Amino acid sequence: MTSQIMGDMITIGHKDTKTGHMMSELEIPNFGLGVYLMKDPRECKSAVSHAITCGYRLIDTATAYGNEAEVGQAIRDSDIPRDEIFVVTKLRRHHATGYEEVLQRCQESMEALGIGPIDLYLVHAPPVDISARKPVWKAMEECLEREWVRSIGVSNYGERHLNDMLKYARIMPAVNQIEINPWLQRPSLVSATIESGATPMAYSPLARGHKVNDPSLVEAAEILGCTPAQAAIKWCIDSGAITIPKSSNLDRIVENFNSRDIDITPAMEYFQSMDENYVSGWDPTVEP
Repeated sequence: MTSQIMGDMITIGHKDTKTGHMMSELEIPNFGLGVYLMKDPRECKSAVSHAITCGYRLIDTATAYGNEAEVGQAIRDSDIPRDEIFVVTKLRRHHATGYEEVLQRCQESMEALGIGPIDLYLVHAPPVDISARKPVWKAMEECLEREWVRSIGVSNYGERHLNDMLKYARIMPAVNQIEINPWLQRPSLVSATIESGATPMAYSPLARGHKVNDPSLVEAAEILGCTPAQAAIKWCIDSGAITIPKSSNLDRIVENFNSRDIDITPAMEYFQSMDENYVSGWDPTVEP
């Protein structure tokens, strides 16, 4: 990935559970577009195409979103080389039932996207059947070994889930995608994620829009001369998390992209006081 419009890249990799060494390292942009809830094919393709034109080089989708094909089509229709766009997709939770199922579903995602190997393939949430977690991860490792994917990771894994992986994983996840925002800062889980060798990836950096009128955020944005949404997104980026705000609004896609250039240092005291452990969506991190 050499001609990124976006400047900031993060190196991710997989910690070998026996040696502690990092393996299969690669670079990923620290900011991208999430396409959750974009089930209308035209809406999704338009959003992804516009984002790529604006300079986005990371797109986050999932089998559960029902739009892998549209994401792939937008990427193929762009004039950006495939190896300059980083694509994340996810194994649906109710498909995380066993070894062969994972291999089949990974191939289906590859076919739907139609862009070759998947850059990062995540388990969308800890398998409900605890006994399935080992074979599911073994299959994820096999997907990496077969070069169907360039990296593997998890989503919505809590500290307990990450610790349990040490008992059965050959390599640990490269990423743990979780909800992170100024109202859900999760210092303990973020630390556990980093300790496992994974990089945190923040979805719902705006808490699904529930908190954009938070007086502290509004005041911080006024100090910074930006919108409240931009301030919250930049806080997530500066926390060290790969940040993937979702939007299908073309103007908002540009606004979110420009958040990368904001210096939030003058308003840090406001962000430090916002954390209230507010979960805006589902939270499998607390499950057994």
